[in-house]
Parts: sequence; C-alpha cells; structure tokens
Amino acid sequence: MLKRLLTQLAFFLHSSKLYNQVKKRASDFLLNSDYIYKKYFDIFMILLIISSVSILVYEVKHPVSPWVDFFDIYVVTTIFTLEYLARIWVHNSWHSEVVKEYGDTKFLNKKFCLWSPSKKILLGKLSYMASPTAIIDLLAILPAYRPLRVLRIFVLFRVFKLLRYTKSINQFLSVLGSKKFELYTLLFLLIFITMTAGIAIYVFEEKSNDNINSLFDALYWALITISTVGYGDISPVTPEGRVVSMLIIITGIAMISFVTSVIVSSFSEKLTELKENRLIEEINKEEDFMIICGYGQMTRMFLRHYEPEYAKRYIIIEKDKERVEEAIKEGYRAIQEDASRYDVIAKFNTDYAQVTLLAMTNSDVANIYITLNAKAISRNIRVISRASNERISKKSRLAGADSVVMPSLIANRMLFAAITQPVMYKAVYAILTGQHLAQLDEVNAVYHQKIVGKSLKELRLKEQKLLYIGYESCKNRVFVFNPSMDYVIKEGDILLLMGRQVSINHFKETYKEIDYVHT
Repeated sequence: MLKRLLTQLAFFLHSSKLYNQVKKRASDFLLNSDYIYKKYFDIFMILLIISSVSILVYEVKHPVSPWVDFFDIYVVTTIFTLEYLARIWVHNSWHSEVVKEYGDTKFLNKKFCLWSPSKKILLGKLSYMASPTAIIDLLAILPAYRPLRVLRIFVLFRVFKLLRYTKSINQFLSVLGSKKFELYTLLFLLIFITMTAGIAIYVFEEKSNDNINSLFDALYWALITISTVGYGDISPVTPEGRVVSMLIIITGIAMISFVTSVIVSSFSEKLTELKENRLIEEINKEEDFMIICGYGQMTRMFLRHYEPEYAKRYIIIEKDKERVEEAIKEGYRAIQEDASRYDVIAKFNTDYAQVTLLAMTNSDVANIYITLNAKAISRNIRVISRASNERISKKSRLAGADSVVMPSLIANRMLFAAITQPVMYKAVYAILTGQHLAQLDEVNAVYHQKIVGKSLKELRLKEQKLLYIGYESCKNRVFVFNPSMDYVIKEGDILLLMGRQVSINHFKETYKEIDYVHT
C-alpha cells in the first residue's frame, strides 16, 4: 500500500507544474549563475553573514539587545537552515527517478522496485551532504543551539559560506584547482623535506640544544624555517644542524618561488579567459550582433569599412594566438577559440537575438564545420560562408549556409570586367565601394509592414528618386530582376533599391511601422 502511495506521489509531483516551477526557481536562485535575480539573493546572503559575524565580535565585550539576539538566533539561522534544506532538495529529483524507473520496468515487463530509484537519490543526497560546502552550511547553523555556548565559535563557519556567493573567491579557488597536480606535488615535497629536516635536526641537536626536547620541536623548527618565517625561538647550535638549516632555507626559497610562478601563470591564463567571457557576456546583451570566425585579409578589410557601423556588436573568433593578438592590437574585439567547436558557438545568445555568423577562416573544412554547428544550435542564425571553389560552395549550402562568398571567383570576374568592360566595371566598383552618390540597399518587408499588400506602382519609387532593381521572394528565396510594376509585395519579401542614401532612408522611415519593436 505504501509503495503504491509513494509511486502515485512521484507521478503527481512529476506532472505538477506548480511544484516543478517552484523547484526550478529555487534551483535558479541557488545554483544558476545566469539567472538575473541570483545576484540579489547572493548579496542578501552576504549581508546576513556579515551581520551575524559582526554580532559575534561585538558581543565579546558588549551586551547585545534582545532584538539583536532574536535576529541572530532565529531569523539568520532560520534562513540558513532553509537554504541548507533547499540545496539538498534541488540537488537531485526523486520523483523523476521513480517515474523513469517505472517506465523502464513496464517497458521491459519487469517488476517495479521503488527502493532502487529511492536508494539512488538518497545516496546522491548523502554524497552532497558529505561535501565540504554542505558541511560548512551545516556547521553555520549550529551556533543557534545556545545551551552549548562553545558552539558560538561555529559562527566563523558562516564566513566560509561567502565562498558560495563571492564570484572572485570562487574564481580564485578555480584557478588553484586547475593547478592542483602541481600544488599537491609541492605539498608532498614540503612534507617530505620538513620531516627529513626535522628528524635530522632532532638527531644532531637533541643533546646539545636546550630548545629541542622532542621530535615535535624539531618538526616545528623545520616548518618555520622552510617557510622562511624564522621566529628565532629555536636555533641550531651544532655545525651539522647549521648545515641542515642552510639547506632547508635554500629549499624553502626555491619552493616559494616555484609556487609563486605556478599561481601567477595560472592567474595569467585565467585573466585571458575572464576577459573573453566578459566580451561574450557583453555581446549577448545586444539584440543583434555578428560573429566573425577567422581573422584574415577579408575580415580585416570588412572591419576597416564597417566597424564603426557595427560598433561593439561584433566579435572575432580566431584559433591562432598571434592573429588574435594582432586583431586586439588593431583595436578589434577578438577572442582565442576554435570556432569549429560546437560549445564555442553555443556560448552566444542565439535564442533572443538576431545573429549573423561569418565563416571566414582560410580552411574550407573549418568553414563547413562552423556552418553545421551554427545551424545545429539555431536555424535562425544567418550564416555567410567563404568557399574557395564551386564544389565547396555547394557543400557549404548543403551544410546550411544562407550565402556563400567565393573571393577568387569574384576577383576573377571583376578583373575580366575591368579588361573587357571598363565602364561597367567602374560603375559597379563605385557603387559597391561607396564612391558614387548612388547606393544599393535592401528593404525587408518584415521590418517595414506598411509596404506589404501594396503594388510597386503604388510605392511611386520614381517620385522618391529611387530605382527599383528587383526583389527576393519570401516563398522560394529566388531573386527576380525588374518585375512587373503590378507585383504586390508580400510579407517576407526583400526589395533591392538604388538611389542616394537620403532617399533610401526617407523611404524606410515612411514605410516603417510606428509600433514596430526590433526583436
């Protein structure tokens, strides 16, 4: 009967929207660093910890008011207790494991056992409770038990809770964690040298030195000497002891230097990573931005002309360290990552922002991989890929590229035009490079709803000093040159207009929806 009731409870919790929403929100507050309100929760907990420790220090010599004592005993401790229990609650999900186990057993025609998933969840929660951070959380609650006054000292463990809420401290610990092999090696070496030197001093000095009466005294001397502290309360008096002292001082200086170099190199690496993460966080706040994969000649030429227009709404991803340094030196926003990796593109906000990705590396294979990963993350990412020939161009389009640029083909055709049709070449070159009064521009009907349902004749483009080149159909994305003026514009069509920039801007403003919000 109990088994049946617990199974029904598991299914009820699994299907309850309210329960799952509450648990998800609690998990966001406690664990999700990307949750917008988590920082306020962290600040609140930091203030509680500081106030609790301040009360402990103050009441050493001063009596505290009853309301202060009440606040410290009941309010602060209750909040810490609820937080501790909430962390255990969100660590894993009992009902999900039960429902999964039930479905698996039914599928395999096996007998359902409630204890198996329950045991797994229980062991997971016990494992969490035995972790250092959970033990600190538990010890931080104990000071509320007033009959044992000695437990008041456990208030100091509330200081360690700051590790959860202070990002910089966590980053410091993560840096040390990345070099734990080197630090563990140094720790064992320190213990070995301290034990060896301590035993040597004990053997040489025990009968001659009044300050060394036990092996513990010798080990104490070895530790303060190798750490270069040197209190001076114990000093070797025999020649052998002084030789050991000189050796251990030299060893101590070498070890400190090595530890310092390990930590400094770790922080140098971490600093670069933090800068790159900050750039990604900044660009993720934009409503539309551009990801440029590869820093070569094409990227450099593009940014020289259009960097002011995109301002800080772009980021360069380059695998080569020297090219990244070159891009940063030239004032561009660049990070050192492999853009062909899925997890690199996945860092960007592609769900709520309009993202354009330029796959402009020198490798056709890398560009195809970048395109595949980008489209796997979101079909809404507009991908423009570089290809070296027609065969690679077809593969890029199959991978999902919205547009493919072939620099060698374009350059050859422009060269041919310059030789055989110099006037046409000059006109096209002037328009493309902005050296002519006439400009080519796109008008997307999605963002200019007032043109939807109107015919080209109704737009009266000639009166606005605009030349209509053609349109790209929203149905099959085929570009149609010089269509009939009776064509009715549909939502999603893209018009290609030519004229002075002031005329184009006036046209866009005229047919732009007043209540349109760019998303």
